[in-house]
Amino acid sequence: MNVLEHWSVDFYDFTVPPPPTDDPDILRFGDLLARAARNGARHGTPVIISPSGRPDPRINLFFRTGRMATHEASTWRRYAYALIVWLDFLDAIGSSWDSASVRDVEAFKDWRITDLRNDERIRPTSFDTDRAALNSSYTWASSRYGIFNPVPTVQADDSDEAGWRPRPGYTQQRRDPLRPAGSRRRQVKWLLRAALEQWRNIGLRGFDFDGLRRDGWRGFNKDRDCAFLDGLYGTGLRVREWASVLDVELPASGAERMGEAWLAAKCIKGGEEGRKYWIPRRVLQSVEGYADPLEGSRAEAIRRAQRRGRYDRLRGVRIVTGHNLSHEGACGEPTFQTRDCRARRRAVRHKDGPAGLRAPGPETAHHLVCPGAGVHRAALGPYAGNYTSNACRRSRDHHSSLRRARAHVPGTS
Repeated sequence: MNVLEHWSVDFYDFTVPPPPTDDPDILRFGDLLARAARNGARHGTPVIISPSGRPDPRINLFFRTGRMATHEASTWRRYAYALIVWLDFLDAIGSSWDSASVRDVEAFKDWRITDLRNDERIRPTSFDTDRAALNSSYTWASSRYGIFNPVPTVQADDSDEAGWRPRPGYTQQRRDPLRPAGSRRRQVKWLLRAALEQWRNIGLRGFDFDGLRRDGWRGFNKDRDCAFLDGLYGTGLRVREWASVLDVELPASGAERMGEAWLAAKCIKGGEEGRKYWIPRRVLQSVEGYADPLEGSRAEAIRRAQRRGRYDRLRGVRIVTGHNLSHEGACGEPTFQTRDCRARRRAVRHKDGPAGLRAPGPETAHHLVCPGAGVHRAALGPYAGNYTSNACRRSRDHHSSLRRARAHVPGTS
């Protein structure tokens, strides 16, 4: 078995079958996805692999049982990447995850945020994800396996302070000891409409501060990106929420200043029920202009993707021949209200579909989704980022600096 340089993570993809193989060691397991499902895995469940090439079943079980099993796949990804950075750090200092101490966690915090030998230091607010991942995993491992939880946390009821109450005019502040001093619970920033439009025109439309188009600007999807940004600002929805809205779920622009729409519960973070939201008329007009089959840029973008065969390479797509927008389908009939963000991104419609679902392109299929789905990173420009790829890169780049830092961590020489 190949030996890896560091801990790694992969994710189950239940939308496509595993690649064919003649390896008898793999064939003896039978249907791999069915076996994984019996073991508690779902689409997007992480599988963390040690440098020896073998998984630690205790670590991977964390994502399949208890409260963590009910979280979204995006939470699994964030926690999985945070854990492999922690596991790499423990390897570098000669420790293991089931024998880590409070001192190891404090050294990890110092290395992630302040250690000058680490060229990939992060902000205190970013360390909150690491802290939450470590605390959640060790809290679970402590109750299941009796492993010591090295993550210092605030106790809900301290014996010395159980009867203490703040004086009038003061509030009780008890900071988690592992939470960085520069970490805030809320990062609220205000952006006025004029500043937003300037940022949009410069970053997404290619203009300079003088209002002139920059030389060499090539903005194929500026209409889509601007429509998505206007929708974010106008509706107040989260990026993932607005990116999950289908074009058939949007009302037509009319004389009213605001249009009313429904956001499915599956698209809301932690939502158990859907809710209404309001869309300004200018946002609807912007989306309609982008999606116009004659003058909008969406049709050309679809044809460009079709010519390059991008739709043929999509995995796990679902061809939509009709749609049901009611909150509950008749007699258990599927409805878009029960489809989460990932299922909506895989929905496409054929050009020969029924009226109302006919694609403007001349070939196979195009996405049913409205400007946001799978597009929000481009729409938000450099501020969106890609946590997944960045986390992979950080895990690889940190490993060499971890080895250099090993001699400087107390108790590891």
